[in-house]
Amino acid sequence: MDEVGSFAVLGANLRFTMVMASGSIAGAVLGGLLLGVFPDVVLIPALAVILLVSAFKLARHD
Repeated sequence: MDEVGSFAVLGANLRFTMVMASGSIAGAVLGGLLLGVFPDVVLIPALAVILLVSAFKLARHD
């Protein structure tokens, strides 16, 4: 599939695309705000756990 086709898929799934984009923006804002509240020694392991859980769930997805 070429790049133009990829954008056509996003357009066809506009609601899903908007939900994912909104979640990404909210996560970036929340993460930025948490940087001032929690030290890196807490946030980095928490992010590592979230990424590992996501990777595990993705690997097990049928």
